[in-house]
Amino acid sequence: MTTPDLVRPAPARPTSGSAHGRPVVPARGARLPLDLTRVTLTEGFWADRQRTNAEQTFAHCEQWMERLGWLANFDRVADGTTGPDRPGWCFSDSEVYKLMEGLAWEVARTGDDAAEAALDRLTRRVAAAQDEDGYLNTCFGHAGQAPRYSDLEMGHELYCVGHLLQAAVARVRTAGPDDLLVDVARRAADHVCATFGPDGNPGICGHPEIEVGLVELGRALGEERYVQQAALFLDRRGHGTLADIPLGRAYFQDDVPIREADVWRGHAVRALYLSAAAVDVAVDQHDGELLDAVTRQWDRTVARRTYLTGGMGSRHQDEGFGEDWELPPDRAYCETCAGIASAMVSWRLYLATGELRYVDLMERTYFNVVATSPRSDGRAFFYANPLHQRTAGGAPDEDEVSPRAEGGVRAAWFDVSCCPTNVARTLASWSAYVAATHGRTLELLQHASGRVEAVLPDGTGDRLVVDVRTRYPEDGVVVVEVAEAPSTPVTLALRVPSWTTTARLTDRGVTREVSAGLATVTRVLVPGEQVRLELDVSPRLTWPDPRIDAVRGCVAVERGPLVLCAQSTDAAGIDLAGVVLDATVEPVSDGDGARVRVRAAASHEQPWAYGPGATDASPGTQGHETDLVLVPYHRWAEQGPAQMRVWLPAR
Repeated sequence: MTTPDLVRPAPARPTSGSAHGRPVVPARGARLPLDLTRVTLTEGFWADRQRTNAEQTFAHCEQWMERLGWLANFDRVADGTTGPDRPGWCFSDSEVYKLMEGLAWEVARTGDDAAEAALDRLTRRVAAAQDEDGYLNTCFGHAGQAPRYSDLEMGHELYCVGHLLQAAVARVRTAGPDDLLVDVARRAADHVCATFGPDGNPGICGHPEIEVGLVELGRALGEERYVQQAALFLDRRGHGTLADIPLGRAYFQDDVPIREADVWRGHAVRALYLSAAAVDVAVDQHDGELLDAVTRQWDRTVARRTYLTGGMGSRHQDEGFGEDWELPPDRAYCETCAGIASAMVSWRLYLATGELRYVDLMERTYFNVVATSPRSDGRAFFYANPLHQRTAGGAPDEDEVSPRAEGGVRAAWFDVSCCPTNVARTLASWSAYVAATHGRTLELLQHASGRVEAVLPDGTGDRLVVDVRTRYPEDGVVVVEVAEAPSTPVTLALRVPSWTTTARLTDRGVTREVSAGLATVTRVLVPGEQVRLELDVSPRLTWPDPRIDAVRGCVAVERGPLVLCAQSTDAAGIDLAGVVLDATVEPVSDGDGARVRVRAAASHEQPWAYGPGATDASPGTQGHETDLVLVPYHRWAEQGPAQMRVWLPAR
């Protein structure tokens, strides 16, 4: 392993804003997240993606929503020209709000004038569409439209408000409460509380999201009644409040009360947004029973209903979870938004408990779901993330809306385009998930090059500032240099991921083996000295639980936090349908991927695909031995449509 190049100087900081520039600020818990303006990524995997997101994705999203009339929907409400011809799905307002949230985080992160201007023009159009009583929606409640809250199952009105509130959270925590967007959100939240409070409409929204928006806005503005309203929505769910549908009430998580459920089921994004809010309410209201319920659901779902990539949701029909061990790679849905929502839940559980298994899952999901969705230019996306693509398919028209979520190549925009804006807001705020503090300890949780500035939360006001340089995940070396430290002992803790087999920590010339968890250094730190963590990112074979029928007898290859895959564009003419991996030959590194030994079966057509047993035509008994290059899954289809598979039959 080599030592990475020195980190580049950090860019200038925005001069204004709150000291709480982070998506999640629990009232209490084991850990405190760092303000995203205190974590500056300078180069490498995530810095590159943040840069592309800022330079390409924001404008791309706004242009598509303008072109399709989703932004003009707000103008029509404002000028009274609404009607039944409204373009877009009923939830298209939420995409505007997610874009606005991302822009707010970007302004805080970089002080970018273009992002501020975009946020301002969007805010003004949204504000003009708000009714006098605070109601805000472009699909219901106006001339030529259905009445307010007339379709709580599928109308998404409260869902849209939830995303508006999250956008306002980003703004109030980075620019302060004296802001038009914050005012719009406060009025919308007040309307929700007045309408759906204890003595009001007893309904809930078919798509959870209002709950997490209410809690975080309540925290940001010090409005406890918003948190209480979120708790009320949570308690109402699971009692058959919503009308039944062919997919069942589990689709809405309205079949079983949250406190009684043992596993996530139904629509994956809905289930995960709901659980994120449940953790928030549990933490703020000292509700151990509720926190235990979400922990229990996380445990079983991760153990039995989660893909190797961290993806969640195996069924296309309801974008939802299947039963235990129902994890087919070729029909995996693994919606990008579900990956983002999974990280939202895990981050909250980590802050509440300090258990690193939650951060381990976040890393897996970030690298293999979130990073997989956007194309390298930030202008096309995967909605679903299967682990096996049988046919390469064709490239979609970059100038047309894709009607399908699944496909073998990223699409510029979708008929339901929740994922591009969700990716945009996640990448803009990703720095807030890098580190946390407790007492006199700074924990580096996600490894990325940059500067981390922490004010230790022990009441002393002491600062600990470090510069991190690494080529992770291509390289497993993480060098942490102290830039500023107090004159009294502190603890610097570096996460050692659970996938590691060999790890070493070097401090003051002494190297020691460390195991998965936190590798710590506790002493007086001196500016200029370094701590070095070395993780073994050699390729390794990963075998599935035999109860996962769809991949029994198969093996996958991982390298550090990266899941690898074979794709036809790298396979030199090998038919991936007939490849069998030789598990007796260890995979070897090949760039940031690996090279494995396989038998490529000879083509042999048969009149019938079944028989009494193995024959000379069985895969693995004919053909030739050859090497096959595997690449990081997040990069598949970058060269165009391709066959792809993560799980390979093994012998």
